[in-house]
Amino acid sequence: MAMAALRREGRRFVLSSVSTNPSPTVSSRSAIFSQELNPPLGARSISTQIVRNRMKSIKNIQKITKAMKMVAASKLRAVQVKTENSRGLWQPFAALLGDAPSVDVKKNVIVAITSDKGLCGGINSTSVKISKALDKLVSGPEKETRYVVLGEKGKVQLIRDKRDHIEITIGELQKNPLNYTQVSVLADDILKNVEYDALRVVFNKFQSVVSFIPTVSTILSPEVVEKESESGGKLGDLDAYEIEGGETKAEILQNLAEFQFSCVMYNAVLENACSELGARMSAMDSSSRNAGEVLDRLTLTYNRTRQASITTELIEIISGASALEG
Repeated sequence: MAMAALRREGRRFVLSSVSTNPSPTVSSRSAIFSQELNPPLGARSISTQIVRNRMKSIKNIQKITKAMKMVAASKLRAVQVKTENSRGLWQPFAALLGDAPSVDVKKNVIVAITSDKGLCGGINSTSVKISKALDKLVSGPEKETRYVVLGEKGKVQLIRDKRDHIEITIGELQKNPLNYTQVSVLADDILKNVEYDALRVVFNKFQSVVSFIPTVSTILSPEVVEKESESGGKLGDLDAYEIEGGETKAEILQNLAEFQFSCVMYNAVLENACSELGARMSAMDSSSRNAGEVLDRLTLTYNRTRQASITTELIEIISGASALEG
């Protein structure tokens, strides 16, 4: 009876003090949270309830991050096998047509490959930074640089200051499992809609789950390759090969350049997908560990708060009993 009366008096005191002395900062969100975390006398159960709610939220977040890590791990192996097999497609073209990023041309097209989803570390920011740095490197008087952006994350970042230079944007590329037919159709559409002297493909080359290398592959137009060949360079040197059929050297170089671009794009998209999944695994693992640390701190806070509440109630009960006996 005494304890119930004390609690009623405490609640009445709290309500009267709040109504007579309203604080101008009570309406703000930070003030509300501070009052809930440090409640006045008579409202001891509020802080423990808040801690319990936060613990529940952190546990749910931890479950989500662990599930995302497992999903990324299950997808990574299949994509990794495709990536390793695709690396042998573009290497013969690099030996024949070259991969010369230092070739000075007038029309440059930067193909930035990014992801459609986030929560994968800094791979998208890295591709965008490399693309912008490459733009500054190849820009100059009487030169033109255009962008082809694959992935929503790269589009969002590049559209801020390169809106007028973006020629094509492509999204949801990884909605279905990647295959060469899909990428070759995409590469053909890009070649039909842009004029270029050099295509510079920016992507992240997969090394391991925790490591990827920003990479730039350069595909030169047949005209530039033929010009380099005529000037004495090794690019496009077809004299060592036996050519069958009535096609001219220009037609052969045109076909080889288109095939090279589709092979490089196929490998680049797979390499970037591998890097994305590996980075997501690493990011979700870090998030799960951080959630566990936050949960440990909240558990300690909850136990301390509950213990303090129990101690206060015992003191009040003993004080009330002593007062009644006296």
